[in-house]
Amino acid sequence: MARPPRPPLIRSLDGVSASCVALPAGDWPTVLDFLAQRLPALSREDWAGRMAAGTVLDEQAQPLAADAPYPRGNGRRLFYYRHVPGEPEPPHGEQIIFQDDHLVVADKPHFMPVTPGGRYVHASLLVRLKRRLGIDTLSPLHRIDRETAGLVAFAVQPAHRDAYQALFRDRAVDKVYEAVAPYRADLALPRTHRSRLAEDDARFFVSREVPGVPNSETHIELIARHGALAHYRLRPITGRRHQLRVHMSALGVPLAGDAFYPRVLRGPHEPDDPTQPLQLLARTLAFEDPVTGQPRRFESGLRLQALAV
Repeated sequence: MARPPRPPLIRSLDGVSASCVALPAGDWPTVLDFLAQRLPALSREDWAGRMAAGTVLDEQAQPLAADAPYPRGNGRRLFYYRHVPGEPEPPHGEQIIFQDDHLVVADKPHFMPVTPGGRYVHASLLVRLKRRLGIDTLSPLHRIDRETAGLVAFAVQPAHRDAYQALFRDRAVDKVYEAVAPYRADLALPRTHRSRLAEDDARFFVSREVPGVPNSETHIELIARHGALAHYRLRPITGRRHQLRVHMSALGVPLAGDAFYPRVLRGPHEPDDPTQPLQLLARTLAFEDPVTGQPRRFESGLRLQALAV
């Protein structure tokens, strides 16, 4: 079932879109009683503080006080804004590569997530761009890992979002990545690696190759050798989670700086090591613009640390 549309009066707050919670039938005396019981990740005192600050709203965008009675009837919703105390700050900021009335393309640094999640809200690329550009309707067209640097494209107008996202769904975007990993003289390149990827049963945050019909495909080329390391060009044909990282590791050349593959060195909630970024860069995006009909080609201005010598 499709979600009901967000009421137009509910706007972003400092670049952060409001989270929504449906209000089921129940006998909670107040909205605060409901929030404290149903969303216990925040204490009752924290919810009361947010309500006092005016960041818990009804569908008319009116702030709800801590003593507001719980509404009766089905189909009601309330909205609130996420805030993470002590949120990590990325070591570097984003760069805007391109902007017009339809598209924004940004260079994302390592360690910055594309969208809010977990420990990251204000430090996410989407929130930073909304705040920086004042575009509340900005929406990412695709994702790259938090640990990966490089290009991310955003739709400006909601009416054009589906047309742009269809390009990525239909594999009509030429995506080129660059990576640094060990050199193997016995690894025949160029080559195309295909395998079936699945979520790891024991660790939700990693993927693994499993038997079965392939659902992932990557074309791999050698750009240059640098002693024990090599510079690779990677073209993902599909877009599975951690696909490039898993495929390179499976070939015996795990990416330099990878904290997950071939073995987990740090979990997703452990502090990053900013001196050892993942050596993976989303270098190029190219496609025919479905709105303007123009050919588009964008190239990252970043460079992998292991090559900056």
